[in-house]
Amino acid sequence: MSLQIQMIGTGSAFSKKYYNNNALVTYNGFVLLIDCGATAPRALHELNIQIDSIDGLLITHIHADHVGGLEEFAFRFKYGYKKKMKLFVPSRVLESLWNHSLRGGLENKAEGFTSLHDYFEVVPLEEGSPSEISPGFIIETIRSEHIPDKPSYSVLLNNHVFYSADTQFNPTLLTNLYDRHRCKYILHDCQFSSPGFVHASLEELLTLPRHIQSSVFLMHYDDTMEQYIGKTGDMTFIEQHKCYEFE
Repeated sequence: MSLQIQMIGTGSAFSKKYYNNNALVTYNGFVLLIDCGATAPRALHELNIQIDSIDGLLITHIHADHVGGLEEFAFRFKYGYKKKMKLFVPSRVLESLWNHSLRGGLENKAEGFTSLHDYFEVVPLEEGSPSEISPGFIIETIRSEHIPDKPSYSVLLNNHVFYSADTQFNPTLLTNLYDRHRCKYILHDCQFSSPGFVHASLEELLTLPRHIQSSVFLMHYDDTMEQYIGKTGDMTFIEQHKCYEFE
């Protein structure tokens, strides 16, 4: 059975055209949203996707283009749908997600709401430890280097698709995952300017062997993306809203 991936946004943190880089992943009927940036609620609305049709959320790190829409999800599920959505979070991200991102808007001591658990069914994830989130749907978080001292994770989906989220270029990891048959496809963030610093740059990604490049889909790009069409080697830009089947 294949994974279906639809990017509700493909843009960088500052993109206005392509929205925040967030992905809907479906496997065997289970719908997972990877990251929920500030533009996620609007993007889902424009796609006519009701948020209660999503079975779970996975958060990779706490930047606003990855968590900025979570407050709306929390309130709508709490007061509108009156149920809790599953929230998959790397255990090292849990404290900062509440204390540094969501507490200011969601804490309500008068009603006894003092943690993420009051709004979501929280499922902690341990890095490098595969978790079956629904029958046959296995995710594994892999620690990535993004911002120093801020935990950030990439995600391996069914030992089939590697989803970088936000990370510096790590050719050793990519080569090992691909050549050891731990993934068949790579969805990777791409910064057009060099050096990449906190993201992989296009220049860096172009140093990957061609047999790996042919399996790379570029995401998290700037609004100038169209200027780089035909300049990405054997790699391909993943398109916003298009549904992909990864078999």
